[in-house]
Amino acid sequence: MEGIKLILLGPPGAGKGTIANMLRTERGTVALSTGDMLRDEVKNRTQSGRKAAEYMNAGKLVPDETVISILKNRIKEIPPNTGFVLDGFPRTTAQAEALEDIFRELGVSLDFVLNLEVPRDVVLQRLSGRRQCSGCGEIYHLKNMPSAREGICDKCGGALFQRDDDREDTVETRLAAYERQTAPLIEFYANRGILRAIKANVGPAETFNEVKKQTL
Repeated sequence: MEGIKLILLGPPGAGKGTIANMLRTERGTVALSTGDMLRDEVKNRTQSGRKAAEYMNAGKLVPDETVISILKNRIKEIPPNTGFVLDGFPRTTAQAEALEDIFRELGVSLDFVLNLEVPRDVVLQRLSGRRQCSGCGEIYHLKNMPSAREGICDKCGGALFQRDDDREDTVETRLAAYERQTAPLIEFYANRGILRAIKANVGPAETFNEVKKQTL
């Protein structure tokens, strides 16, 4: 049976990475996060990675053509009959159109686009309470998943910190940018008949159950 091919949309803090990992664990789906892919390319000093690093080190967005080139190569590496889930791409209709060109070239058919819907106040609560270990990178949450000792990682004993992009004012800016870009993207996929809305303001298990219902 051929694996399912999905795109995950949703604001920062919607749980896209969590759902992608759950799909990978349960269905063997390949999780393709653009952020992870870019970091891997930079770490491995590939040609695309060197190009991406120039922009990332300057605090600029990596050009679409570089991201698309990396993504195309990753999709080509996926074994036949294996599904994949895209997290973090596309962000604009121009990227969505470029992605369709890749799919046509590779003979790939996209099954669903899942839009994880989360109210603004829930996003703010989720992200502003998130803390990350400075040692091993483990993620915690002050309310939903606190460490046993305040400010200390349970795994390695490293100090926990709040990332700059999780501060409330930064989150507001990120949300505004997402809402500007994503409204036309939602319409883009709705017009193709493959958009599915997922209420994601509940826990990961409940959200994943809804994902499974929508993608059977």
